[in-house]
Amino acid sequence: MAFDVLDEHEQGELVRKWVRENWLSIVVGIGLGLVLLFGWQQWRMHRASRDMDAAVQYDALGADMTKKDYDAAKAIAAKLKSDYAGTPYAVLAAMREAEIATQKGDTEGAWASLDWAWQHAGNDALKATVGINLARVQLARGKAQEALDFIDKLPKSGFDAAAAELRGDALVVLGRKDDARAAYTDALAKLEPGAPNRSFLEMKLSDLGAAATAAAPAKAAAEKKNS
Repeated sequence: MAFDVLDEHEQGELVRKWVRENWLSIVVGIGLGLVLLFGWQQWRMHRASRDMDAAVQYDALGADMTKKDYDAAKAIAAKLKSDYAGTPYAVLAAMREAEIATQKGDTEGAWASLDWAWQHAGNDALKATVGINLARVQLARGKAQEALDFIDKLPKSGFDAAAAELRGDALVVLGRKDDARAAYTDALAKLEPGAPNRSFLEMKLSDLGAAATAAAPAKAAAEKKNS
């Protein structure tokens, strides 16, 4: 079988012919590529500048919280939520806003702020942090079943112990002591040995009679041995 082989001159002629016939498409393609590249760089610069502005605003909010100037802090939180809603700083600001409401005993206001934060949290770690606080507020509002249902929706992001403890708290309120005991036991298993809240969690478990329940089989075995 024979193959036609083009020499270098013929190949060059074909390329030049193709360029002459398609030069407009080539120019448009190059121009579009440059526009897209420039636009992408501009967008990145704008986003970086926007994030920096939001960070500065959030630092100011933290300073106002330290000074207990809650009105100023709430004003900054409102601005972050309205103008920088796509940044994590807006979510953090909403959480600080909820903190202020909680200090004033305004559980409805705290829930509203945390619900906004939940809707705008952009990653699982941030969403889980907000969700833990939202479930606590639901408990404070006397909505134990809603809190329990919500805990089951939380993403798995390293807050498993806190979620299990909250599940136990909700179950206690609902009168489901056996389930609550299991939840607290699960929370203890997920906690680090030196965790600061470990003793408090053990106290919750003890209040449910877990210690007495665990001791009963041992006591029965000892009585059987002595008889």
